[in-house]
Amino acid sequence: MAQASVAAVRDSLIKCIFFCEFHPTAGPKITYQVPVNYISEETFSSISVYLIPKPELQHKLMTVNMCEMKVIGYPVGIDSAQYDRNRLMFNLCFVCDAKMRTIQYEPIVRKLANYLITLEQETNFILDESKKRQLPKIMSEILHDLNIKRSCSIPINDSTTIYLKVTTVHEAPCEVSDHDVPIFTASRPACTPSQWDLTTQQILPYIDGFRHVAKIAIEADVEVSLVKECIRNMLYYGIVQLIPLFLYSAVYTTTPEIRSLASDIALQKECIAYVARQGRPRPSFRSVFEMYCSFHLSNSVRDICSRTNPHGLGIDERKLVQFGVMKGLLRRIHKYPIDLKMSSNAPSKSKVVGKYCDGTHSYDDICAKTGLSYKELDDILDKDPNVCVCWK
Repeated sequence: MAQASVAAVRDSLIKCIFFCEFHPTAGPKITYQVPVNYISEETFSSISVYLIPKPELQHKLMTVNMCEMKVIGYPVGIDSAQYDRNRLMFNLCFVCDAKMRTIQYEPIVRKLANYLITLEQETNFILDESKKRQLPKIMSEILHDLNIKRSCSIPINDSTTIYLKVTTVHEAPCEVSDHDVPIFTASRPACTPSQWDLTTQQILPYIDGFRHVAKIAIEADVEVSLVKECIRNMLYYGIVQLIPLFLYSAVYTTTPEIRSLASDIALQKECIAYVARQGRPRPSFRSVFEMYCSFHLSNSVRDICSRTNPHGLGIDERKLVQFGVMKGLLRRIHKYPIDLKMSSNAPSKSKVVGKYCDGTHSYDDICAKTGLSYKELDDILDKDPNVCVCWK
């Protein structure tokens, strides 16, 4: 079943843990559950075919949604002549809220199943009823510790201890484009460079919030595809985020989040410290806020700088835009050229960019792919009467 967006829902607690198995005469049944009677016989009977399935569906993660519950299990089948019908089938399942995020429990359910497989193969932990009776206590500890402490350590015997930990599941990072600009989310990354692979170590010095991916690849002498993979990896762990390329010809507009800057004192102090020009007295918040409020659809960064004189105010306009984009105070308005006729009679130079004039490629994208400057791209497209530009 499709997993809900990681960022859209909260984590579910574990509502119940139950152990079910195939009894040689009674068929599929719940042997133990914590808390007791959380899953009724009627409910279990309607989903037992998925929890104690045929061999071809065993040793696979199974998720069943029913009655506002989500049951996560990993059905196991072990073949041996010592078992009735020559096969032991069981499943240790977690029950969670169907409307909340549960993907963080999937590796834990799989790991628990593998612990039980090992215990059964080494000590007949499931076959031996006296040993199996330890399960309710184990399940109760797992339920309590994972919900409260997000981890647990449970000794089973002299050679086996169950170690479990709920880890944070990050949203899959977006694709990285040539024109994207990576910037560290903190002034100094949480991990030291030596903790990264050699390729990532090679590109780290070039990540400054101003170089785009294609430029980083050239200056670091690394294949652009490898740079993108390294950036995606850092995106996954929240080490960097992507912002648009800074250009004085670029146009930005404020977002509704600008209101938070007006009322959040801590954010104001962080902003002033970030945008202050080095070697100059810190600017006043009034100057910074007025400059932010100057950003709208009819003004480029150059227009705003010519009117507000950020140098005289002690403001680094590049850092001001950086901070605004990172905090969601500003949004970049991109230009997308569209060839209305896709004419083949355009000047020869425009053929270099003609394939990108379909309304899906921004100026940033085209310049990064072709090596053209914004002015060169503008000059080329201005000569073609069939090309219009969409701002969005």
